[in-house]
Amino acid sequence: MGQTGGFQLHKRENEATLSVKDRIENYEEFTVPLHEESLKNQGARCMSCGVPFCHSGCPLGNLIPDFNDMVYKGEWKKALEILHATNNFPEFTGRLCPAPCEKSCVLGLIDDPVSIESIEKHIVEKGFSEGWIVPKPPKIRTNKTVAVIGSGPAGLATAQQLNRAGHTVTVFEREDKIGGLLRYGIPNFKLDKNIIDRRLKILEDEGIIFKTNTNVGIDYPIDNLKYFDAIVLCGGATVPRSLPIKGIESKGVLQAIDFLTQQTKQLFDNPSKKLDTAKHKHVIVIGGGDTGSDCIGTSIRQGAKSVTNFEIMPKPPQIRSKNTPWPYWPLQLKTTTSHEEGCDRNWLINTKEFITNDVGQLIALKTINVEWKMTPGERPKLIEIEGTEKTWPCDLVLLALGFTGPENTLANQLGIETDAHSNYKTASHTYQTNISNVFTAGDMRRGQSLIVWAISEGREAAKEVNIYLSKKDILPTKGEGNLLSA
Repeated sequence: MGQTGGFQLHKRENEATLSVKDRIENYEEFTVPLHEESLKNQGARCMSCGVPFCHSGCPLGNLIPDFNDMVYKGEWKKALEILHATNNFPEFTGRLCPAPCEKSCVLGLIDDPVSIESIEKHIVEKGFSEGWIVPKPPKIRTNKTVAVIGSGPAGLATAQQLNRAGHTVTVFEREDKIGGLLRYGIPNFKLDKNIIDRRLKILEDEGIIFKTNTNVGIDYPIDNLKYFDAIVLCGGATVPRSLPIKGIESKGVLQAIDFLTQQTKQLFDNPSKKLDTAKHKHVIVIGGGDTGSDCIGTSIRQGAKSVTNFEIMPKPPQIRSKNTPWPYWPLQLKTTTSHEEGCDRNWLINTKEFITNDVGQLIALKTINVEWKMTPGERPKLIEIEGTEKTWPCDLVLLALGFTGPENTLANQLGIETDAHSNYKTASHTYQTNISNVFTAGDMRRGQSLIVWAISEGREAAKEVNIYLSKKDILPTKGEGNLLSA
């Protein structure tokens, strides 16, 4: 497997990026791919591990050493076949996944891990540029129909897998374009939307039917679903978390998803116009995760006067915490490209009140510093530190606090049981709800999670739906290859 001792001969290389000055002038992707020879060297660093922990680190079970080996040998088409065997959309994960596979790479014990994500991204991009990725409609159609509600990564993966099995699949999306949070929750500078459209053309040519501007249960009667043999709910976790504090309804306090969606839609509807929601404003982003980072990068591109970031948790360590040893996902400080573009980051800070002027316009917010009390056997307790109150002048606050769970419209109308977090309940490992022909996958089932988990869930759910419809177990999921189509 790979080059013997390759990890001793080659150091890790990452994709370069355009300078901050150049990239913040637009919303285009700004990474600079590695040359093929460099990528071959990165593939050569894979160590022929006795137990490749990258497999277990990847929710999709990607056959990482196998495609690394093909890249090292220059067998790019074979690498693509291996990659597509477990991952329907590596062009999405190669850009957006936090790469848990790299955090569990065995080489990471003694050196920098293999550049798995860069390799994955380049494999699929070469596949598109060489014309290897083409529609592969099923040779035989069954007489079964499936409705997939929601067109995010879980819905798209479900749809493609079931279509490959020969079922007729219709995907319903309430927005005006397909993609879910991939399209409207991810800034263009991280995922150019042409990347989504390129894949959608493949899916359409394979026979999947897409219906946009169709909100099932609202403007599309729920009774119409009775004409489908199976239904898969992939609506995601779309109820944003808020703050139960004074002034939350102020003009100038926005949910991150609304802010990001607004920007993406403007790029499509009127690309010559520059959206100025954050222009000349002092912006505070509450929430230190990836969505908060996306808000920072977007605010900077809109021309914010300043950007400040609040996080209620402690500042993570620069290196892996002893509490999250290899191969677990590490507690470790993450500095994104958006952070590098300019923002003031603050940890252990809690927002107490939004302050407005006479017409309800946000002018400031109040905070207090906090600490976390850890007691064995009990949940961590948030303690406010007296005398640390502070008022921060600001014109715009973006709430990047994640999502509490899915909306309950479909659950109520279909009579689906939910759990304490409002997630749609399923029988163990079957993705089947308490309604026999209704299944669910992705964030709607497991709660807010990663894109790679959504694709995995979509594949797993499709396998169970196919067994329900045809009594045949022919759809692969994790690490099983794909006998139907690449």
